[in-house]
Amino acid sequence: MPKAFSFNSQVLFVLLTITLVSGCQTLSAPKATIDTSISSPLTAAMPIIDRTGRIAYVEEQGAGASKISTLYTIRPDGSDRKLIEQLNGYIYAPAWSTDGQLLAYSKQAMREPPKIYIYDLSRQTRNLIVNSNGSNLSASFSPDSQKMLYSSTVGGNADIYELSLTDGSTRQLTTLKSTEVQPSYAPDGASFVYVSDKVRAGRPRIYRYDFASSSASPIATGGYAASPQLSGDGQRMAYLNGRKAAVMTLATGQVIDLAETGLDEPARLSPSGQYAVYPTRSSLVIASLTGGNSYTISSQADTVVRAPVWGRQ
Repeated sequence: MPKAFSFNSQVLFVLLTITLVSGCQTLSAPKATIDTSISSPLTAAMPIIDRTGRIAYVEEQGAGASKISTLYTIRPDGSDRKLIEQLNGYIYAPAWSTDGQLLAYSKQAMREPPKIYIYDLSRQTRNLIVNSNGSNLSASFSPDSQKMLYSSTVGGNADIYELSLTDGSTRQLTTLKSTEVQPSYAPDGASFVYVSDKVRAGRPRIYRYDFASSSASPIATGGYAASPQLSGDGQRMAYLNGRKAAVMTLATGQVIDLAETGLDEPARLSPSGQYAVYPTRSSLVIASLTGGNSYTISSQADTVVRAPVWGRQ
């Protein structure tokens, strides 16, 4: 795995410490009630927007030149798994459009930089969208699906760019000498959250960039924080809190640390914002943020599960 905050071959990082800032309250994760059946009572109680959505995730097998990555989508009850792509190499950071019809992701074949593709579920077509000469990662659709944020090292440093999906024009949004990565649109499209190590190299923090003012301000999190995603109502943020998959209520600063996954993977919110999904080695875990229960969807024993993200349909 690369050194901390390197994006040459990994989207997520090796994390070092967890230090909570004052005014940010951390809560214990709900006790898990494990149910590996696909008829979980927790699934049945979900809002229809969650229950009928799909979770995209990556399974990895092997290592080095033998690495095989497979991108799947699956229902939250563990049913209807569909193969999207498989390659000898890496697949990173799938991301859904708001309507759940488009799935963006980065893929990196051996001895090639990561490139960004969009898969259209209804047409079952795949298009190469970002093919610039650098590491192109962490795509995020705008709420109207007309634009896409992503990070790229095409200019040398890792910076954030915005691509128009209608005319193909691109503009660079960050120009610092530090590393700016992992952008994710706010639900109103007026801002986005992202990760930067501009205060201290190798120690990323989360910031919010405002399009109107072209300025960024920090979000108060504890220590090493990465991989942010805002809920559909903008009130919660799923992210990586040190080594823990976590969810913060932005108005109060309260944090629910769901689990230390062992994979340095963040939590990702359901369309309703009432549930979160995160991986633990060969399983997906779906947790209620209000009911205190969770259940697992198991994968093959010899695979590593990564980067789940929950879309609507």
